[in-house]
Amino acid sequence: MSIARKHTALPKAEILIEALPWLTRHNGKVVVIKFGGNAMIDEDLKAAFAQDVVFLRQAGLKPVVVHGGGPQINAQLDKQGLVSEFKAGLRVTTPEAMDVVRMVLAGQVQRELVGLLNQHGPLAVGMTGEDAHTITAVKHTPEIDGESVDIGRVGEITAIDTGAIEALLADGRIPVISSIARSADDHHVYNVNADTAAAALAAALGAETLMVLTDVEGLYADWPNSDEVISRLTVSQLEKLLPELSSGMVPKMEGCLHAVRNGVTTARVIDGRVQHSILLEIFTDEGIGTMVVLDDQGLNTQGGDPA
Repeated sequence: MSIARKHTALPKAEILIEALPWLTRHNGKVVVIKFGGNAMIDEDLKAAFAQDVVFLRQAGLKPVVVHGGGPQINAQLDKQGLVSEFKAGLRVTTPEAMDVVRMVLAGQVQRELVGLLNQHGPLAVGMTGEDAHTITAVKHTPEIDGESVDIGRVGEITAIDTGAIEALLADGRIPVISSIARSADDHHVYNVNADTAAAALAAALGAETLMVLTDVEGLYADWPNSDEVISRLTVSQLEKLLPELSSGMVPKMEGCLHAVRNGVTTARVIDGRVQHSILLEIFTDEGIGTMVVLDDQGLNTQGGDPA
């Protein structure tokens, strides 16, 4: 090989070397990824997401994917003539709507994602929070203007059993989990917010990182007056910002808070519209999203201090 050709390939080696401290830091660690937004409906983004998750697994990490399916659920409800209604930022889920939610999440979104991952080998296994009592919930009754409001089959998580997920991880598999839960008495099935489910699972699994894919670059410092993204936040800083956030960002950032408060080292909100955003966030010095940490841990780069 000529010296010129060696020089042409050198940037690839530099990229790989930059990833080395992050590969070392994250090796063997659980990473919970909430899959959502445009990444769920754009074919190229879906394919890139699957590649990223398989890359993590082959690089020695233990990825767990949690997904919702808002756009797909809306489309199916429309097709069946059922109204999509939201209260307190949550989907009002009638028994008829719950049947649609269950069918779309477990029968459509999950199967497609498992198929994309398994193009790279027999890796992904689909399950829902119902399976092996992984996620147990009670009926969630939010308060609006001081009054309790019935929003149907929407669940509030009361318990997580990680046994089935841990067995899959020990077998080298990639669990793909639909955000559906059962009641403790097994009589009811509930629709659970996927951001909330991902955070609860990350905490219960003792994950190193929670990553939430969104349709924005991260958390903005002064939206809509500025498009400057906050690259790093402590829990106390985020708590102060929460009341000012848009309704769509609240469950994501509350999920990040819950995860970090309960032992997850870092929680990150990243732009799912960017191809390979997961790899950029985990394996580069700059990263691309907003990272939440417990307190001032001396993490002076986006990916954290690899030392």
